[in-house]
Amino acid sequence: MSTLMHVPKNGHGAQKKSSFPTWTNWIDDLFDTEHVPTVFSSNYNSGMSMPKVNIKETKDDYFVEMAVPGMKKSDFVIDLDNDILSVSAEHKEESETKEENYTRKEFGYSSFKRTFSLPESINESKINATYNDGILMIQLPKREEAKQKPIRSIKIS
Repeated sequence: MSTLMHVPKNGHGAQKKSSFPTWTNWIDDLFDTEHVPTVFSSNYNSGMSMPKVNIKETKDDYFVEMAVPGMKKSDFVIDLDNDILSVSAEHKEESETKEENYTRKEFGYSSFKRTFSLPESINESKINATYNDGILMIQLPKREEAKQKPIRSIKIS
């Protein structure tokens, strides 16, 4: 499960690795599913790698951008269950070629599911999603009380 804030896995992003591998580093690297798919990955052999996600925050909204080229709007399912946003897609493809001496039939299937824990400051009734040029964009508006107020000068009486 992803959150709207990135925290390095096992502190690896915050620490410098020693030039001599330790047993723990070797084990961590062996099972590092972020870079090498293994049988322990949740999306092993699913036919589609997990799409990359950009998350940005403005004063009024959060935006989740997901790179998923080759899909159609109808391939996506976006659900909100309490404070968990789930984005999944499923794509099926079939083609058949018949000629005089042969028949060739190919098919493919791909799917993924990503989930995000949303902060309580999201106005759930105004969440909006668009899909254009291979990018799924989800706008997560903040509640009025969560928006940053402009600086105000206070006069001394």
